[in-house]
Amino acid sequence: MKYLTVVKYDPTWPTLFEQLRDRISKATGDIAVAIEHVGSTAVPGLSAKPVIDMDVVVKGAPGGATAIERLATLGYRHRGNLGIEGREAFDNPPDSPAHHLYVCPHGNLALRNHLAIRDHLRSDPEGAKSYGELKQTLAREYVNDIDGYIDGKTDFLANILSVCGMTDTELESIARANRRD
Repeated sequence: MKYLTVVKYDPTWPTLFEQLRDRISKATGDIAVAIEHVGSTAVPGLSAKPVIDMDVVVKGAPGGATAIERLATLGYRHRGNLGIEGREAFDNPPDSPAHHLYVCPHGNLALRNHLAIRDHLRSDPEGAKSYGELKQTLAREYVNDIDGYIDGKTDFLANILSVCGMTDTELESIARANRRD
């Protein structure tokens, strides 16, 4: 059984992201608009699960299909959208560090969600501290329940997204994807 762990910020996370990005960039460089470090490991000082989250940003659906093919050559296995429209998820190669890799078209709601939260928390150290404390509490409470952990973060993150200008419809869509059924 896999246990949920949230640890204090590790200053090596940005370097780990860069190493992963450089490898992925070799396969997707001509179709990727950007490769973004997202999630809590992208926010200095924020406690996080020790898993790097990355978004490969492409111009549109054709770029996404090409990215899926090219990432397979690096050992990534496409898992579909996992219930998040417009975002394609991957299992990483067995010999790679723990990370989540997604391919998103530029401007996609899932991508805007990731970037808005990251950028907001980078600019709000007190908010990042509060979020880190919430994550640690939820990790203890839901040590064997990732869905409960994600659900427990949803209201906090929805408040950030509201401040960042997401519409009610967008907020509802994001909350629906992160709530337990």
